[in-house]
Amino acid sequence: MHRILLSIFILLLQFPLYSQENVAGDSSSVRSKSFIHMLHTDVTRFDEAINPDAWILVGDVRFRRDSMYMYCDSAHYFQKKNAFQAFGNVRMEQGDTLFLYGDYLDYDGDVNLARVRHNVKLIDKNTTLTTDSLDFDRNENLGFFTEHGTLHDGESVLTSNYGEYDVDTKDAFFQYDVSLEHPKFKMLSDTLLYNTDSKVATILGPTNIYSDDSEIYSEKGRYNTAERLAYLLDRSVLYNESKNVTADSIYYDMQSGYSEVFGNIVFNDTVNRNMLSGEYAYLNEVVDSAYVTGRAVVTDYSQRDSLFMHADTIWVVSYNVDTDSLYRQIRAYNKVSAWGKEMQAICDSLVFDSRDTCMTMYKDPIMWNKGVQLLGEKIDIYLDTASIDWVHVVNQTLYAERISDDDYNQVKGQEMKFFFKDGKLCEMQVIGSVEIIFYPIDEADDSHVGMNTMVSGRAIVYLAEGQVEKMVVPNEATGIFYPMGQRPADKRLLDNFAWFDYARPRSKEDIFNWRGKHSDMQLKLIRKDDIPLPTLERFKEKKK
Repeated sequence: MHRILLSIFILLLQFPLYSQENVAGDSSSVRSKSFIHMLHTDVTRFDEAINPDAWILVGDVRFRRDSMYMYCDSAHYFQKKNAFQAFGNVRMEQGDTLFLYGDYLDYDGDVNLARVRHNVKLIDKNTTLTTDSLDFDRNENLGFFTEHGTLHDGESVLTSNYGEYDVDTKDAFFQYDVSLEHPKFKMLSDTLLYNTDSKVATILGPTNIYSDDSEIYSEKGRYNTAERLAYLLDRSVLYNESKNVTADSIYYDMQSGYSEVFGNIVFNDTVNRNMLSGEYAYLNEVVDSAYVTGRAVVTDYSQRDSLFMHADTIWVVSYNVDTDSLYRQIRAYNKVSAWGKEMQAICDSLVFDSRDTCMTMYKDPIMWNKGVQLLGEKIDIYLDTASIDWVHVVNQTLYAERISDDDYNQVKGQEMKFFFKDGKLCEMQVIGSVEIIFYPIDEADDSHVGMNTMVSGRAIVYLAEGQVEKMVVPNEATGIFYPMGQRPADKRLLDNFAWFDYARPRSKEDIFNWRGKHSDMQLKLIRKDDIPLPTLERFKEKKK
């Protein structure tokens, strides 16, 4: 009896096996269903005690469903269910590019789902996925694992606790403790989509990318691992040594070392203690330089009094004099406006040089400190570790200090030097064609006793709490004192006097509201070549 059943079974294996339902039903349903074909086995037996629904196949077992061929050492074949279980040296092959290996396979022919367990390896051309448990949906050509898995793709190795691999699109969707390692970088992520053809990783969750000298944090974006190009969104951050930049969107060429950033940019330098912000920036790591525009602001917090400076365009350029010497320049162009608690300033152009910590203001510069206004053709501001050290004003100089609505202490000369202590003006040296108008104070009641005018070749003025305390002039100096009630109206202001309080920035937000000098009050322009303009070629050059 068993021999008769075995002969009938082998005969039936040569033809499609249809269920009783399909034979009685519509023929179109029969045609749409694909069946498993048993191609070979060394031994076939049936054991009702072990499994009454299965044929037991042993030795060189082979199956086929459509274009997929499956091999194993032994199997339990479920004819009615159109399914089988395979044991030992399991192998699935589709064409000459897709291979799936494991120790155990549970294959459901009706839903076309293969469940492979233990020592699982999926090979798709140059891509290899290894895990201990993989379900492969042949309808979608999609494999997925829920335990630890590793995908090898040329130089890259991708691991996670959950993953999917699409054979058709070559997309690998990995989630939970994702790691993508490459000889030149490493990515750690929460969620990552990686295409093995394009080598592009799509960032879908919190992700860090580490390389030798830089780091990226992003929650949304794309990273081309072959060309090392990053397109980052949603306030991503670039870290490079002591610097970091955050923006709405970032294009970063990691190989060339430059990036373009857009929208609400914050570029922070923790070593030099300054910060750049704006709407667009071009950053070059190789020459350590930055170009910012669009509400561009540089904030210097290296001093006791943080300084906020706005201009149409701001450049930060680094120079290597030799292997042991590096200095930086900050250059601001067009409508420069600066505000700090102790100092405010405006000018057309400005350069800060780290070698002498000097900030030079060009073309109609004005500086304010407390109630004092300074102006000239050029102003050099020298900083120390805490605040302003001293200020040098050259040509068409004017010092003005308001003491009432209509009265001002005033000094003019060819050159002025101002010295500060604890952020307050304490001494002024004036050289060449000096003219002075000041109001001495009665120490008894702090009232002004009169107006003193003076003409001299040079003068030294000492101040306390912003008020003229003492003046030292050569013996040949000439002057006239007028009591307060007898001051001539035509002598109360110097011929170059101007009060530009309307142009003074009032807060760090006010630096964007340019007022400047009125056109009829501007000084004679200095030669353009006196200003050290930057060049795009120097900015973009790379170390050889």
